[in-house]
Amino acid sequence: MVSPELLVKAGLYPDEQSVIDEAMRILWRERPQLRVDWAIYRYQTEGISLAKAATLANVSYDRMKELLVNRGIQPKLGAETIEEAQHELTIVEQTLTSDS
Repeated sequence: MVSPELLVKAGLYPDEQSVIDEAMRILWRERPQLRVDWAIYRYQTEGISLAKAATLANVSYDRMKELLVNRGIQPKLGAETIEEAQHELTIVEQTLTSDS
């Protein structure tokens, strides 16, 4: 079995964290459902916003709502504070800008 340590010893990566970082980037790209599952987990356990969950899952805001409802999770709609609303707006704007 290949390990991060062996890849570093072979001179293919500067350190083990670089191996892990690249492996995670590839994992998210090749298995997008994991991104969705991770975003939903964080939405439920950490209370991140719907907009943040959508960004983590790499899906639209509306698609994230749909995914939550399909799993029997009632989405929290609307910000509870002005700061939260501003943060959600920033995330949505960044998502729209990156999609262009």
